Amino acid sequence: MKTGMIDASKIEAMISQLRAAATRPESGINSIQGEKPAAKADFASALKATLDQVNGAQQKSEDMAKRFVMGDDSVNLSDVMINSQKANIAFQATVQVRNKLVSAYHDIMNMQV
Repeated sequence: MKTGMIDASKIEAMISQLRAAATRPESGINSIQGEKPAAKADFASALKATLDQVNGAQQKSEDMAKRFVMGDDSVNLSDVMINSQKANIAFQATVQVRNKLVSAYHDIMNMQV
């Protein structure tokens, strides 16, 4: 068989799978793929998780910088600088999100009812 040609047996197998999935009750995308529906995300928990990630990046950067200053041979300057910049960018993004949230809060509070 040539690689450029379509195999008819594979097509027939896919069609039979689709027909079987269509005859199942409550068949949907989740049941075909075997995935569970995603849990609803709570805004507070999502915000806390993100802040924890930013805090972790800052602590990792600070720890790496301390190890470099103390003369640890396993840490080089480029890794220290890259981790420092990653932590800085994450912090700046977090500050911008906070600014947008505060701005949205003020807009909502200034609305007339």
